[in-house]
Amino acid sequence: MADPRFANDDLRPVPIDRRRWTTYNFLALWVGMAHNIPSWTLASGLVALGMDWKQAVLTIALGNLIVLVPMLLTGHAGTKYGIPFPVFARASFGLRGANLPAMVRAAVACAWFGIQTWIGGEGIFLLAGKLLGSGWQNAGHIGGYPWTQWLSFLLFWLIEMVIIARGMETLRRFENWAAPFVLVGAFALLIWIAVKAGGLGPLLDQPSQLGWDGDFWKVFFPALMGMIGFWSTLSLNIPDFTRFGGSQKAQIRGQALGLPTTMTLFALLSVLVTSGSQAVYGEPIWDPIALAAKMDSTAGILYALVTVLVATLSVNLAANVVSPAYDLANLVPRFITFRTGALITGVVGIVIFPWKLISDPHVYIFIWLGVVGGLLGTVAGILIADYWILRRTALDLADLYRPHGRYWYDGGWNWRALVAFLAGGLLAVGGSHGGPFPADGLIPALKPLADYGWAVGFASALGLYTLFSFTARDGRS
Repeated sequence: MADPRFANDDLRPVPIDRRRWTTYNFLALWVGMAHNIPSWTLASGLVALGMDWKQAVLTIALGNLIVLVPMLLTGHAGTKYGIPFPVFARASFGLRGANLPAMVRAAVACAWFGIQTWIGGEGIFLLAGKLLGSGWQNAGHIGGYPWTQWLSFLLFWLIEMVIIARGMETLRRFENWAAPFVLVGAFALLIWIAVKAGGLGPLLDQPSQLGWDGDFWKVFFPALMGMIGFWSTLSLNIPDFTRFGGSQKAQIRGQALGLPTTMTLFALLSVLVTSGSQAVYGEPIWDPIALAAKMDSTAGILYALVTVLVATLSVNLAANVVSPAYDLANLVPRFITFRTGALITGVVGIVIFPWKLISDPHVYIFIWLGVVGGLLGTVAGILIADYWILRRTALDLADLYRPHGRYWYDGGWNWRALVAFLAGGLLAVGGSHGGPFPADGLIPALKPLADYGWAVGFASALGLYTLFSFTARDGRS
């Protein structure tokens, strides 16, 4: 019998007869996760940096092709053994050490959950205001926002908690119908703006401000890291989903068809719709909520409201609740189940004050998430080195739940993984600069590496962990 300190029903391997996810389920999962407001506005950030629309879409496509590789490599373990990410991490970090990467991942997810929930509530607030009149949007203020906006935020939060409390099977069914619904909504927005514009606007004709010479490449590589970092969190905890896969072929095909194609298509749609908004309103409107609020049709606004809600729900539940729910369950399996972990995530998502985090997106997205992205790349390097290079995908399933087995190492911690994590993390984020960090970087000599945080963390940790493990033969099993 598994030790209750390291196992509960949610952490144990998924029985083969319950591994029902098909290629379509994984495809729908990625369509549902990729079609959200932050990914819609990715292209706008790149255009604002001086790229033309072709360069922006190319950068997004390439970034997602790159991040697909670690996604498939870590996802393999989930399907083969039916285990979630924190249990998979025990093979390299140790039964207790796995809590370190799990908590780093959970912290990022909780922050993103709060921000996405605030965005979803904002969508309800703005679009409902178009239907209910000025009294809704001009209601009395509490804490700097109308009380109706707080109500919208809490309403959206409650909807999320109801869905996730029903478990992973409910989430699978939700993603199945949410994916095509959101995709149809995006195309409907394109058709609407194209009709109003009499064709698409001048944005597609705008030349790149960077050209294709040195100025472009200076922007391209940091931007590429940002595109990789956007889904770097999922490259770690994708086993949380692939553990339900019916076959390796299903998860590989579903992810390969779902992630890079969907993100590229969505970026292209955002550019086309925004170009149309420039033709109609005289300025580009990158925020789909703000654009939908300009509709005159009540039916159109209602449809846009539902689409925004479904889009934000689909990404937030899958990307930002599932992982911390398992991570928290791994921390104290005896007392925390998947549902309990999900509810804790929901509470943390409120108490971190997401409205304050999103009020300064430069500090949050480009600095704080950049730092965490570098650390997550480090974890991905260690997981892949251990599973593919050292163990050749062979794990002792029982010992992943058993103290004093082969994954116990030294008191439940593998010092090789810990040193590789710390050293790789230092190289990846030691040069962080801007915002709360010194202008010259925390460690000035490492500043040139800061814009490549995820890649530096991934490569250095993978190399160091492999070197340590081959040098100390007792680290291999």
